[in-house]
Amino acid sequence: MSILLYADDILLAAPSVTALQQLLLLCEQELMWLGMSLNVKKSVCIRIGARFKAECCNLVTGEGQVLIWANDIRYLGVYNVSASSFKCSLDNAKRSFYRSFNAIRTADIVNGLSGVCESAIETEVYDVRGT
Repeated sequence: MSILLYADDILLAAPSVTALQQLLLLCEQELMWLGMSLNVKKSVCIRIGARFKAECCNLVTGEGQVLIWANDIRYLGVYNVSASSFKCSLDNAKRSFYRSFNAIRTADIVNGLSGVCESAIETEVYDVRGT
């Protein structure tokens, strides 16, 4: 069993749902002693391994609140996906990049700077390849 902490983010990892339930209750107890609590609305569970698609029981907090099972989680800005092996998803990063790029591109067109982005991209590709 493992607990990863960074600022106010906590990631609990366990080899089974039963072990995860025990770890959750232990973590909740420690948080309570520190005057803190678990935000169930922001907390989810995922499964990674051969049985990642199998139905399993819900995890329940000490106060009786249920944690939902999800297909992915975001931890420190990285999306981890429920799968047969550990996988990270870059879909959200790509979407964010294209959204930002399209906003800049649209602003260039509106301001009459059409072609500026294309030449900048071509220059970067040219420089990176070194030809």
